Amino acid sequence: MPKHSILAATAAVALVCLAASGPTPGGPARAAGPSPVARSRFVPGPCPKPPEPIEALGRARCGFLEVPENRARPGGRTVELAVARIPAVSAKPAADPVVFMAGGPGGDAIDDIPFLVDSGLNKDRELIVMAQRGNLYDRPNLACPEIDRFNAQAVGLGYGGQEAERLMLTAVKECRDRLTADGVDLSAYNTTENAADFADLRKALDIPRWNVYGYSYGSDLALTYLRLHPEGIRAVAIDSITPPRTATLPWTWSSAAEGIHNIFEACAAQPACKDRYPDLPRLLTEQVRRLEKQPRTLSVRPPSGGEPVTTVLDGGALLNLIVAFTPRPKDLPAALDELGHGNPERFARARAAGSVQHVGVSAYGLTNSVACGEWAPGYSESDVLKAGRQAFPGWPDTVLAQVPQLPFQYPVCGIWNVPDRASVQRVATVSSVPALVISGTFDVKTGPSWAKGVARDLSSSTEVRIPGVGHWVVPQSPCAQRVLASFLARPTAPDTGCVADLQPEPFTISPK
Repeated sequence: MPKHSILAATAAVALVCLAASGPTPGGPARAAGPSPVARSRFVPGPCPKPPEPIEALGRARCGFLEVPENRARPGGRTVELAVARIPAVSAKPAADPVVFMAGGPGGDAIDDIPFLVDSGLNKDRELIVMAQRGNLYDRPNLACPEIDRFNAQAVGLGYGGQEAERLMLTAVKECRDRLTADGVDLSAYNTTENAADFADLRKALDIPRWNVYGYSYGSDLALTYLRLHPEGIRAVAIDSITPPRTATLPWTWSSAAEGIHNIFEACAAQPACKDRYPDLPRLLTEQVRRLEKQPRTLSVRPPSGGEPVTTVLDGGALLNLIVAFTPRPKDLPAALDELGHGNPERFARARAAGSVQHVGVSAYGLTNSVACGEWAPGYSESDVLKAGRQAFPGWPDTVLAQVPQLPFQYPVCGIWNVPDRASVQRVATVSSVPALVISGTFDVKTGPSWAKGVARDLSSSTEVRIPGVGHWVVPQSPCAQRVLASFLARPTAPDTGCVADLQPEPFTISPK
């Protein structure tokens, strides 16, 4: 699923992107087209150089993995995937490293290194980070500056309106035409190829065994990798679960409803919050319906500063800001109460933040190839609407017709035009490899209840649910960090004791 805004926003703004046909940022320029190789290989090289330096890269060993773009076409072109090896803090690290699989799809893994280091992933073992194919610092880079520019413009448009759809589809077509003109095989940017890349990386680095940690889409990828390439995997930890078997576009509605319900239930369990905000479900429905009927147009400054921008706040925008965790869950009841009393400032500023786009950072080419090849097939726009009505009865159809965070995805997929991969991807991973399955109760992107079915198929799994935490749990929860460290030390007997006493932090109570 798209990257958690709380964790991603501060790092994503620092990154830049070169055109898909340009050189790898921070590395030497190479020939215009990748040359065929008989097999995958790792080539040492300089580390990526983000505009805001990442301290851990200063002591890392880096390079790129060269792999076939499409393994079904021997002798075809290759792609180059950025790799960073972060050394362990311990003077006597364990022999088996941890390899990280980022979310998205399309989120930059290099950007996540500070969160991983702060979470202790390299405390006792080497941490290996590889950008998934098409991401920033890869070659080719499947960024879509055209979509970034649309997203900046979209804050002044109705979320699901005709003008927004027209402009977005134009941007998608321009990006697709440019990438395919550069020779990119969009059908090759999928979870199966991503998984094979990681299998090839382990072999290319001559690592007998390693541990896998992935979050969000990275959990989808980790489970696919475990299913297709189980050799050499000591243990797998997955966080904020996207189950390959059930990850579809309609599925996102049930996840949004579950996470929002859990936030409201947690408020109701805190006397101060319950007394101040006694009926949040009704309040949210009222505000979605009101704003969808009469959108608010405001001139507000983005949170990062700068000149005021025209911002439209309608029902679809409100729902998607909540899914993006802006404002934070602890502030959501107060923000909704303010909105109900005629003050939309918190939500309007959060929407205005979208006007500040960092062009070329997100690999929308990978996002669309996965979403259109793996999540969209077998369902239709009417199925999305039906799922939305089940999740949020009484909400306007104009809101429920758009997949949370993936508006107009079916028309987008009509343009993107990649093969249907549902039959090969929507498969359960059944394994006895030790696994840790982590969820946050406030996750509105990948609902925590979906972890249970995944854990059931992993016979040596431990399932952990962290109260009061949303998407991408480990960087937000010291307890989850301790559990993960314990799991990596003893995969079949992790210490989960810290979970029992956890409670959501108090919600913000605004003055009346």
